[in-house]
Amino acid sequence: MTLRLEPDVAFGMHPDFGVAAAVADDRPFLDEVLRKHHFRYSEHLDVYLLADDTPHNTAVRTVASATRQFQEAGLSVAANPRIMIPSPVPTSDGVSARAPQSGQSVTALTGELHGLRRAADVSETLGEILDEHHGVVLDLEELIDTAAAWCERLGTHNGHELGLHLRDIAHHVAFLGEELVGAQLELAVMPDSTPENAPPLAEAPLPDRQEWLRGTHTARALAAVASSPNRPDNGPMRQNEVAPRPQAGPANPSRTR
Repeated sequence: MTLRLEPDVAFGMHPDFGVAAAVADDRPFLDEVLRKHHFRYSEHLDVYLLADDTPHNTAVRTVASATRQFQEAGLSVAANPRIMIPSPVPTSDGVSARAPQSGQSVTALTGELHGLRRAADVSETLGEILDEHHGVVLDLEELIDTAAAWCERLGTHNGHELGLHLRDIAHHVAFLGEELVGAQLELAVMPDSTPENAPPLAEAPLPDRQEWLRGTHTARALAAVASSPNRPDNGPMRQNEVAPRPQAGPANPSRTR
């Protein structure tokens, strides 16, 4: 037997007005909580609506916060999963849009940047990835540290070496977060905003990361095979070059890196 229970509050997506909330009755507590979370009642539609310019991630957090308060009061809540799906990121003509991802994703945050004009709003968006509890930077650092711990549990030389390498990467991620915090603070105090005639952000030229990565990898490869003061040159000999005579080493040579 399937029981069909009407929830006290239901959140969903209105096709024209965005995130909406419907209540089972007109109890003052329901109205108080929804208005506290910036929902406004529409008599024409008989539902509560968020402002249509509310950023996607803000809307997701708002629904989650209101849901938690309702549930703590012993009320039942239903939510349409479509609330979690952001709009595609705007792109220039001839470029396919990046597929939307659910939740507070970097894709959703990138999409929000296309609709912002004030530097302070961009600062707030950067704050999303730096958030102490939900920020992607700290999550990435924790993920890499956990992967390093997994490698170290192998109990092998290679596992230990890879664990150290991963922890070094995690350190770089933490440094990246600190640099982003500095940029976020600078944006927060900037009074500037984009002019009305500014071109769409999707038309702004972005660096060709594929070319940049190729150059980076080439430089690393050259550095890996280049001779150094602490390592003899093991590359191929030039024509007419005589190889040096090997010298006798110590009886018990130690391996160094």
